Amino acid sequence: MYNPSSLKADEFISHEEILETLEFAQKNKSNRKMIEEILNKAHDYKGLSHREAAVLLECDIEDLNEQIKALAIKIKQKIYGNRIVMFAPLYLSNYCVNGCVYCPYHAKNKSIARRKLTQEEIKNEVIALQDMGHKRLAIEAGEDPLHNPIEYILESIKTIYSVKHKNGAIRRVNVNIAATTVGNFTKLKEAEIGTYILFQETYHKDNYEKLHPTGPKSNYAYHTEAMDRAMQGGIDDVGIGVLFGLNMYRYDFVGLLMHAEHLEAAQGVGPHTISVPRICPADDVNPDEFTNAVSDDVFEKIVAVLRIAVPYTGMIISTRESAKSREKVLKLGISQISGGSKTSVGGYINGEQESIHTEQFDISDTRTLDEVVYWLMSGGYIPSFCTACYRAGRTGDRFMQLAKSGQIANCCQPNALMTLKEYLVDYASDKTRALGESLIEKEMKIIPSEKVKTIAINYLDKINNGERDFRF
Repeated sequence: MYNPSSLKADEFISHEEILETLEFAQKNKSNRKMIEEILNKAHDYKGLSHREAAVLLECDIEDLNEQIKALAIKIKQKIYGNRIVMFAPLYLSNYCVNGCVYCPYHAKNKSIARRKLTQEEIKNEVIALQDMGHKRLAIEAGEDPLHNPIEYILESIKTIYSVKHKNGAIRRVNVNIAATTVGNFTKLKEAEIGTYILFQETYHKDNYEKLHPTGPKSNYAYHTEAMDRAMQGGIDDVGIGVLFGLNMYRYDFVGLLMHAEHLEAAQGVGPHTISVPRICPADDVNPDEFTNAVSDDVFEKIVAVLRIAVPYTGMIISTRESAKSREKVLKLGISQISGGSKTSVGGYINGEQESIHTEQFDISDTRTLDEVVYWLMSGGYIPSFCTACYRAGRTGDRFMQLAKSGQIANCCQPNALMTLKEYLVDYASDKTRALGESLIEKEMKIIPSEKVKTIAINYLDKINNGERDFRF
């Protein structure tokens, strides 16, 4: 039975419902009338059910597939405009007791060098990230109760927030750590984290258990129900995702949307973000061993249909993807990307020396943050370093209410421009600064509210004079 409001994983992620949905989608992939009705419904910006989205994903009618892409672009532009939020991962520790067969951190991997950052090393990593211009981090750590207990994570968050270097400060720390208890989620909330992120990897229970043969993560239900415990612990911004390529992408696509529907039904608000990583090479992991690879064309369609199905949910793409691949999906629905990333423990200070034996996966987009910022602006996008929603309490259902009413743009657009200005003054190369100043001048002219425009102009002047307001 499919019961989205149930708190039991096997009820809100129903295997039978997914199979029936996939069969329904296959049966109706050429049903022009049905697909047109689904697209017409999606024009209301209220999203789609997992079954409707599955039909769009299967659609094999060429002109309707073009309409799907066009609608995704329209929805992305209306809700997010041309803003792209910037972040970077910070790997604290690669100690892990799990046996995940697709991850080089798995406990049996003897070729990887185990490393855990001290608090002093974390400060140095944070300074390096601040010197790039980053304001938002996602901390990562393997699951190891001995080496990476919740106390270590909490102390690390406190350390990250404490570092003020020149004009730099990390204003939002998102957390990607293993599923834990309600009590520990409450502690993370009290530590003032931003979003709690946890990837399901795959929603196919049998395959999940084969991919996670040992360790705490092997408990499918405990892992899948983590977001409910996080919300019960007071965290109202959560981020979900699957690792496309581990299982049949259609199955996981439907499971992902069912999880989003469940959080909406059971907790009152859906996921703040959805991530769309694809499996890639890493130490002791050969992606060729996984036979469910997702092609670039299919990947683009997944992003487009997700954007249509959950229009107000942020979508994240990492440096797993190449610059070319990231460029293609930006306009289709992606709203957050990483830049200048290192996936190794201590990688921002020690660079290649650390990445040889401690990185989690190979990076395809190796450009610096400045190069990524320049590239985005060249395409007409506004790189945003803003964290104001989190600091002003615009999270969870409060964020969604503002987003769905269209009011969030009155905050996001000027804040994106102001934090971009901070980046340009403090960190950008001459080439990037010149392009950015031109972009800001252009975008300021089209802010509809004169009141908002006046506030933004005043703060832009303050930035030029060396002032910084850490509310943004």
